[in-house]
Amino acid sequence: MQKLVISLMLITIVTGAVNAQTMVINNGRVVTNTTTGVLENGAVVIRDGVIVSVGESYDGNDESVTFFDAQGGWITPGLFHPHTQLGLIEVGAEGATRDTAADNSSFTAALDVADGFNPNGTHIDSARLEGVTRFAVHPSTGSAIVAGRGALADSSGNPDSLFAARQFMLVDMSSSGGSTAGGSRTAAWAFLRAAIEDARFYPGRFMAHHEGDAVDRYDAAALVDVVRGKMPLIMQMDRMADLRRAIAFAEDYPAIRVIIAGGAEAHLVAGELVDSGIPVIYDPMRNLPDSFDTLASTNEGAAILHSFGVQTAYTTLGSDLYFNPRLLAQHAGIAVAHGARWDDAFRSITLTPAELYGVGDRYGALAPDYAADIVVWDGDPLEVMSAPVLVVIDGEPQNLDTRQTRLRDRYAEIVRNGQQAYRH
Repeated sequence: MQKLVISLMLITIVTGAVNAQTMVINNGRVVTNTTTGVLENGAVVIRDGVIVSVGESYDGNDESVTFFDAQGGWITPGLFHPHTQLGLIEVGAEGATRDTAADNSSFTAALDVADGFNPNGTHIDSARLEGVTRFAVHPSTGSAIVAGRGALADSSGNPDSLFAARQFMLVDMSSSGGSTAGGSRTAAWAFLRAAIEDARFYPGRFMAHHEGDAVDRYDAAALVDVVRGKMPLIMQMDRMADLRRAIAFAEDYPAIRVIIAGGAEAHLVAGELVDSGIPVIYDPMRNLPDSFDTLASTNEGAAILHSFGVQTAYTTLGSDLYFNPRLLAQHAGIAVAHGARWDDAFRSITLTPAELYGVGDRYGALAPDYAADIVVWDGDPLEVMSAPVLVVIDGEPQNLDTRQTRLRDRYAEIVRNGQQAYRH
């Protein structure tokens, strides 16, 4: 409670910086995510929404500059969640508020989450409150194993917060994908290869009103950027045997950039993943075998992946992808508690996700010319009791108010028996 009150007070102090050209976040432990490392007492200078310098703390009295005193707290890049359904689901049990999958649609690859994204989703506010400033929006599979195209968004809630559409293609190659494809993984792999071949020979294969072997011309056109390596193909899978099949697939189609999402047993083939150059979006908290695909899941998996050098980004798959992405830092803390190095774990929720989606030169680090996505924490961001006291997106301090905090404040006042429980 005290941390939230302090956060609201600090946001009030810096709200005037929105219209200022220059802002300095001063007097904190700066985690740069660059070769500069960590500055024990540093400052970040922002101008017009971009970081212009990172260095030692200093005192200033320029009235044209807005100073924010971090008071010895941690100054870090904003968290980048690589695997969410924020903005696609409001109430999980209410179908009218779900835009993750099109179960009855004939379209597959052509589906685009940008068309269903709601920047005003209440769960986005909750993620921002916990330091998440950027996130990837993933579709779910519907009528076929190819779910469609995902996008990238920030957590500001602004109308233009979805800043990059059609950034990756998602396909389910797990046991559930096998069921969708016709009853087994063999059907899923046959469908995927046929769809890839349809896209490789687009548009020639579709001349004279012919359709593809697996997908129609509209879906084949959407897959063209995948087969040309312009858009990564994210394969959802967990089982070691499936991961090895994905590695073989990447060897057969070297132009396709494969990313694994899930990877509960990825630590068993960490060396093979490194050799193939395939990254993994991984949840360090998944340690229970909830299916036959995840029998070897372990909390030590993240540490093993890092030790082999696998490019690893963390997700909150084990908690949830639409209302619990806010727990991203906590999942990273679990990785550290089970053997991962702190800097590896923190990079896995900031710079590495940005790199996976091709925006690592803009987000995920504190360095000149990077977007000013910055979080000031009252303690170690991977400690469960730490919290942000300032969240900045593109140089603008954000409101840390959410539906939950408003409900808390509304009902926090204790009244005598017989009086109303709230005030209009």
